[in-house]
Amino acid sequence: MRGATLAGALLAAGCAGFNASTLQPGVSTLPQIEAALGKPAMVWKNPDGTSQLAYPFGPSGTQTFMVFVGADGKLQRITGVLNEAQFGLVQAGMTKEQVLRILGPSGALWTQTFPRTNTLAWTWLYCAPGNFQNYFNVMFDVSSGLVRSTGQSPVMLGREGLTPSCTQTVLGA
Repeated sequence: MRGATLAGALLAAGCAGFNASTLQPGVSTLPQIEAALGKPAMVWKNPDGTSQLAYPFGPSGTQTFMVFVGADGKLQRITGVLNEAQFGLVQAGMTKEQVLRILGPSGALWTQTFPRTNTLAWTWLYCAPGNFQNYFNVMFDVSSGLVRSTGQSPVMLGREGLTPSCTQTVLGA
């Protein structure tokens, strides 16, 4: 059942701007992953031989996917990370690297420094529950590089000041 669900999700993702329909957990290799999804924005190699690849879809995309590859070089799973559950993992005191491993890179246009408050803000656009666009913000202390706080705010760019709706492809389990 899980394999069928992931295969269906990967097929749906093929309609979202990349061709993941051919990827199969336990079978697809890193070259096949990159052929289907392109080069990842970020890659982390773990001491156990596994790796994690970040695929943000933008530049103003509302989705980032993490691709997990086993020590054997084969696809383990693909997980969408711009969601409430993942945001809840970001806590005060975390490093930038820890946040990147949870959410992937924020939009370059949405990275701002506020010198008066010694704050660095990273922001991600995402589909909130109800399929409306929101921003998720992580505020870092510039001196220490550690998370101070997080917050969310609606996107108010739609018609008549309403939050724009969005659609979201759900991948992984």
